[in-house]
Amino acid sequence: MTSNERIEALLAAHQPADEKESADMQTIKRMLSETDNLMDRHYPTGHVTGSALVLDAGSGRFLLHFHKKLSRWLQFGGHAEAEENDPAQTALREAREESGLPDLRLLSDQPLDIDVHVIPARGDQPEHLHLDFRYGLITKLPDALLVGEGESERWRWFTMEEVRMQQIVLDRALWRLIAKATALLQMGQ
Repeated sequence: MTSNERIEALLAAHQPADEKESADMQTIKRMLSETDNLMDRHYPTGHVTGSALVLDAGSGRFLLHFHKKLSRWLQFGGHAEAEENDPAQTALREAREESGLPDLRLLSDQPLDIDVHVIPARGDQPEHLHLDFRYGLITKLPDALLVGEGESERWRWFTMEEVRMQQIVLDRALWRLIAKATALLQMGQ
């Protein structure tokens, strides 16, 4: 299965939670016809990325990191490697690299959320879109967090209430992912 065929199948199986997610899915469907590999990070208009919200199986807390370049709290994620043709692979690899957690596993094989967002121009890289397929990952070893060299320096396990009480600003799509992931984790327990 090619990358684009996999993306088409993931889109066909996904139920959007709101109008924004539905519109984002339509954007991705439209962009699939523009290139042979929408996961190729060199496609200038935008490309598929994989990200994941890591959840502690015991407490239900979720792990966020403060992104150095974007100056905001985010889930783990990034670009696909050349050999990856599935955003779930990308999300899992990125979360392992960035957190060092040794036992991460997918909460579901399907993305929990799909979000398209603008990445601002930086250096010689023009503004472009990240077509983010978002997954939930669980760990039973939250204390095994081992931040890799060159990764974000600020990490924190949160509950939804802690984020609200501390007035930490998260974008709507991240809140949507958190709600979906925590609900799925609770259903599985």
